[in-house]
Amino acid sequence: MRSSRVRKIVDRSLSRALRITAPTTDYAVHRGVEVPMRDGAILRATHYAPTSTPLGTILVRCPYGRAFPFSLAYAQLYAARGYHVLLQSVRGTFGSGGEFVPMVHEADDAADTVAWLRHQPWFTGTFATIGLSYLGFTQWALLSDPPPELVAAVITVGPHDFHASSWGTGSFSLNDFLGWSDMVGHQEQANLRRLAFQTRAARRLEQATLGLPLGAAGRDLLGSASPWYESWIDHPDADDPFWDTMRMTAALDRCEVPVLLLSGWQDLFLEQTLTQYRHLRGRGVDVAMTIGPWTHTDMMMKAGGTATAETLDWLGTHLAGAPASARRSPVRVYVAHHGWIELPDWPPPTGTGVMYLQPGGRLAATAPPADSAPSTFRYDPADPTPTVGGRLLSQLSGYRDDAPLAERADVLSFTSGPLDADLYVFGEPVIELAHHADIDHVDVFVRVSEVDARGRSRNVSDGYRRLTARTPGPTRVELDAVAHRFAAGTRIRVLIAGGSHPRYARNLGTGEPVLTGARMVPSQHTVHHGAGGLSMLLLPASADLPSGDGSANAGGDSGEGGGVVHRGADRGGRG
Repeated sequence: MRSSRVRKIVDRSLSRALRITAPTTDYAVHRGVEVPMRDGAILRATHYAPTSTPLGTILVRCPYGRAFPFSLAYAQLYAARGYHVLLQSVRGTFGSGGEFVPMVHEADDAADTVAWLRHQPWFTGTFATIGLSYLGFTQWALLSDPPPELVAAVITVGPHDFHASSWGTGSFSLNDFLGWSDMVGHQEQANLRRLAFQTRAARRLEQATLGLPLGAAGRDLLGSASPWYESWIDHPDADDPFWDTMRMTAALDRCEVPVLLLSGWQDLFLEQTLTQYRHLRGRGVDVAMTIGPWTHTDMMMKAGGTATAETLDWLGTHLAGAPASARRSPVRVYVAHHGWIELPDWPPPTGTGVMYLQPGGRLAATAPPADSAPSTFRYDPADPTPTVGGRLLSQLSGYRDDAPLAERADVLSFTSGPLDADLYVFGEPVIELAHHADIDHVDVFVRVSEVDARGRSRNVSDGYRRLTARTPGPTRVELDAVAHRFAAGTRIRVLIAGGSHPRYARNLGTGEPVLTGARMVPSQHTVHHGAGGLSMLLLPASADLPSGDGSANAGGDSGEGGGVVHRGADRGGRG
């Protein structure tokens, strides 16, 4: 009785904090539930059972344990509103049998869990799935062969393709996946001293990312934990069969159930969420998407109220059979310096704004003279250009003051004059560089930043590419999708560098395998502005917000310095 009273107090307090509907029922908690797998492994779960007539069943599969915060965010909240919830620890974690190998067993284990679920006396006959990050991947694994009882999914910052997450730019996402491997590999030992472990882990990770060779430095950090780590670095090619069990692209073709996608503009899996939306939308699946001003680590706290309210609404409509809510258009996005808007699709139609990189660090709407001198910088992998903010798995991610980055000698900075009018950007900016390097193996990092009236610079959108040969023609780099209002009077800045470490493994300049390479060769980069070619920023931009039907006014000024040349509303964007 006492535990029930405590739960009720917690549930009511959390409801007020998240500004969501109040709990409607009490519930019982059954711990130590055993779920058998086909190979004999037993996975542990906790069953939350509402005492009132249930509205439906929710399955949550998690590698991070069944205690707080996941018990609260993905079980108690929903049990207190009438849903049976099965919160299960995936294979090899927190008492579940078998060996944890990230992603590899999730499709089979999810199918076996559903087979067990069918025979439980409390099962309501249909179920939905919810969860974020790895909990999202487990949902895509189930959707790769969707069972008939599955009627809805809410996937929050959940990747479906691990190769694209770790190697999508051509460079290994070092900070994210070495740091994640360290956290997961030591999470159960560190469970009772989590804060101290996290503080030490951040320092240890920073030191490990500077070590070479990369494989040995990572192993020094991990010890005997996370034995899979080196294999990720040792298989960079997208078509390598190694990735087949970690890539659930089949789910995008087989999914028929309504899916709600929740993400943030600064989330490390943003591009995968957008791919998921476009693919499902193109097939006619009932899919909706919300993207806010959040990082990956914001999704349970800063985004918690919005995410929970939208999840409850989605489950109410598609699992509990409640009347369809007045849910807005399929897409809801947060526009920086404006607020939330609703759209019929993503991205909305825009024009293409063009700004040219100029000698002397200028960015302008007019092309530079044909005889303009190029800009150059030297990248030294022994002193790699640092990561400042952006879409990474770190407390230092997100929107940050990047003025110190712009001032580095190994970074080119191009800044416009103050904008004559507001400029709305929806979709993926693109930078086309007339670029040359003096060695074959280099990386290119590009960023669009916003400089306010006080001269403060903040990142807006990043792009990264690993180049493997000195090929002719422009280097095209697609940047992160954005929904951003550049206010009149602000300036647009473009930064160009040869790396962003430790977000990405630095290019050593030698072409040696990333896992074992240790020799470093600096590179000299040239960005042309005249006879060698033009370098430009292409913005999916409009002078106004999109209208309710998705159209946009692509007009705008084209004056010198603070203007942007528009090519008209000739594109739907690529998001």
